[in-house]
Amino acid sequence: MLKARLLYDNFMPQNFTPVSSGARLSDQVAEQLTAEIKQGRLMPGDKLPTEARLVEQFEVSRTVVREAVSRLKSLGLVDSRQGSGVFVSQKLPFAPLHFEVRQAASQEAVVQMVEVRRALEAEVAALAAERRSADDIRAIQQAVKALNAAVETGGNGVAEDVKFHRAIADATRNPFLIQTLEYLGQFLHGATQVTRANEARRVDFAAEVQTEHQAILQAVEAGDAEAARQAAAAHMGNAIVRIQRAPPDFWLQEGERLAQPLVKGLRG
Repeated sequence: MLKARLLYDNFMPQNFTPVSSGARLSDQVAEQLTAEIKQGRLMPGDKLPTEARLVEQFEVSRTVVREAVSRLKSLGLVDSRQGSGVFVSQKLPFAPLHFEVRQAASQEAVVQMVEVRRALEAEVAALAAERRSADDIRAIQQAVKALNAAVETGGNGVAEDVKFHRAIADATRNPFLIQTLEYLGQFLHGATQVTRANEARRVDFAAEVQTEHQAILQAVEAGDAEAARQAAAAHMGNAIVRIQRAPPDFWLQEGERLAQPLVKGLRG
């Protein structure tokens, strides 16, 4: 307790950088606190500064600090002790896969994230082709129809796109692949909206996406793993090209979406 008390007393405002607009404020606070733990400046058993001190250092509201601490709790990095405060967990979990939100908020980062997905989605589609059941095929078909209908009625198709790729992932029967894609989807929610807005502004882009989705569906239906792999890889590769072809003024207008609060979802 003496160590924790001394550590708390020695925390000075310059230890943390005040957060600013852009990425979600609570995410920025959580990232700085997580870095302190991962880099050993906050050790297991150490007490975090009080809520009031964190509010002062980060120059944010109490709500923002509480959301950030809640995120650390969900990751198993800190524990609350009734009447004592918040402490770094004595037994830290295995280091979770984690991307800093600010690093994901750029055109270059969107391309890089899609590159990661290209490697994963190609294998997902191949496994889905090998393992799909009749129910899986129906689910994928329904997802494609719903996506096309959403676009035809002027919707952005984001939710429907998520369901399409999730239906393919479900057909793999591999929970590790599904969970990995879900994790990536958190950071692609804003990118999904930006990318679909880019595709919607050009008829040829929208038609390309529809054709690419149909190619994946047909390969999975046919049970052709190699064709499914190639179709999914081509879809992701073409998505990168479409992102890179968006004009600068589009990114100035839509780029703020990249810093939207994270939610689970996959992008197509």
